[in-house]
Amino acid sequence: MDEVQLKSTIGKLDDVIDEVGKVIVGQRDIIEELLISILAGGHCLLEGVPGLAKTLMVSTLSKTLELDFHRVQFTPDLMPSDIIGTEILEEDHSTGKRFFKFRKGPVFTNIMLADEINRTPPKTQAALLEAMQEHSVSYGGERYELPKPFFVLATQNPVEQAGTYPLPEAQLDRFLMFIRVGYPTEADEVEILNRTTGSYKAELNRVMGAEDIVALQSFVTSVEISTPILNYVAQIVRATRPADSPVELVQKYVRWGAGPRAGQALVRCAKAKALISGRFAVTLDDIRFVAKAVLRHRILLSFQAEAEEIAIEAVIEALFKGVPEPKSPIA
Repeated sequence: MDEVQLKSTIGKLDDVIDEVGKVIVGQRDIIEELLISILAGGHCLLEGVPGLAKTLMVSTLSKTLELDFHRVQFTPDLMPSDIIGTEILEEDHSTGKRFFKFRKGPVFTNIMLADEINRTPPKTQAALLEAMQEHSVSYGGERYELPKPFFVLATQNPVEQAGTYPLPEAQLDRFLMFIRVGYPTEADEVEILNRTTGSYKAELNRVMGAEDIVALQSFVTSVEISTPILNYVAQIVRATRPADSPVELVQKYVRWGAGPRAGQALVRCAKAKALISGRFAVTLDDIRFVAKAVLRHRILLSFQAEAEEIAIEAVIEALFKGVPEPKSPIA
């Protein structure tokens, strides 16, 4: 892809956000975070109470991208084979011989929406682990590659609600970003009522295809990040660990902090954020924009924090206040 094609493709990212905005009122930052996760080659988990259009947001995004899309409603009786596929017995009518053939499940797609992922038991949740990490599925001693690009965009209800199975830390860490969807503003809520109870009907256009996404994913790694900002990211991640942290809130309320994978995720997401903004170098603002979604599921709060109702977002904000910013971030 030459420079002209690259700039044209980057310009389409704003068109994607605008297209999704035809259906989703407000929530621009969340839509942008979804795109960041996709461009950074990771998976994304959205959490929020029912009725906040999490599923609609993901399905609308998929309609603006020329990618294969499968939605799986996770329920308590869902089995791993319902996700990855299963072997079926077939017969060759010309010879009469019978043989087993692997029938691929809905995970063989570009975008898989795992809807209400924490409504299903851990055994079925774990069926996604290999696919999310390796971009492949093993069954019956055979390995099956998943299409490129491949993303899992999952939604979940808050774990305090009845009938939920909290995702284990190993699976949470497979998600590059963990986004919390809040209630709309008053103005947005009025617009939602106006659109959904009237004659408004959005006509969505497909803006980008698989080749565009793969090309941008490859280019994201080429986005520049200065040594001072890399050092700053390392200091932020290390400051999440109570034993090494200069931040009082971390020392008091964090049970264990983020590992090196968190730093990698921060850099990858910040590079994708810079690209969406039309820049080819990471700034401190890019790091701050992606920090909460990258770190909130990689820091485990103590029982004392839960008892005192200390939010993980407060801890992350304290991190950025307690770790000095580099004096020359572009050096």
